[in-house]
Amino acid sequence: MNKKIAAAVSGGAVLMLVLSGCGGDDSDKKAEAWAKKVCDAWQPELRKIETANADIKRVSSESNKPEEVQKTDSEAFQTMSDSYKTMGAALTGAGVPPAKEGQATQDAAVKGFADTSKGYADLKTKVDALDVKDQNKFAEGLKDVANGLAEATKGGEEALATLKAGGLDKVMNSQKGCQVTVVASPK
Repeated sequence: MNKKIAAAVSGGAVLMLVLSGCGGDDSDKKAEAWAKKVCDAWQPELRKIETANADIKRVSSESNKPEEVQKTDSEAFQTMSDSYKTMGAALTGAGVPPAKEGQATQDAAVKGFADTSKGYADLKTKVDALDVKDQNKFAEGLKDVANGLAEATKGGEEALATLKAGGLDKVMNSQKGCQVTVVASPK
């Protein structure tokens, strides 16, 4: 019943893992300073997103009551919504990136994270409205939520693509704060 949502959320986890990887040889001190500011602000948010994803996977792979699944998914979606909003704010707070079309790159990336934040808030609303007393209706509702995950993560994916197109991916990849380590969910 909830395995589809776990599979879809796993795709969302990949969204943030895009930034992890090998650093580049970018010697531009302004770009490094900008990326450090952004990535330092992102690190706690990336951890929260990974933990939320792990929580969703945990409840979907175990035999949990609909109430537990609903509560866990709702809290996870709220966490992700808040984190993506904070990540967008961090981009704004870091100032215009020293990149090709810096202001446009920043604006597009901030909008992408705002869209993903709203997408997860909408999913939370859907999960909260599910009927936990009727197992069949709950399962059908979860399918609808899972189907909405791709749309929810689209903005964040576009934000990362915008940063990459702006030439900021290498300098961001070199920052420890933008490197994600997968966390295990507490049991």
